[in-house]
Amino acid sequence: QVQLVESGGGLVQPGGSLRLSCAASRSIFGIDVMGWYRQAPGKQRELVAQITSGGATNYADSVKGRFTISRDNAKNTVFLQMNSLKPEDTAVYYCKANVFPSTYWGRGTQVTVSS
Repeated sequence: QVQLVESGGGLVQPGGSLRLSCAASRSIFGIDVMGWYRQAPGKQRELVAQITSGGATNYADSVKGRFTISRDNAKNTVFLQMNSLKPEDTAVYYCKANVFPSTYWGRGTQVTVSS
């Protein structure tokens, strides 16, 4: 098992930046895929970005060029650097870990982009 705790959310103006962190309760070295998802009110949860154990990344089209996912195996942490934030980025952001055959989720952190 692995517990995931997100942090770093908050209120930011359009065009601003935030850095989200996802701290895992155990080593993430070898965890197949870790990712960030988000869910806005009234909408389905959607993939934002994911990173494999080998460092390959994948992004939603809506965040390409603005968001960067990274992982620090020594700190058991995955990060999401979010730049040029837009109001439509407002959502609860969740961290996910795929540890075959299970999937683990954090409780989420709220990101609000508003002037």
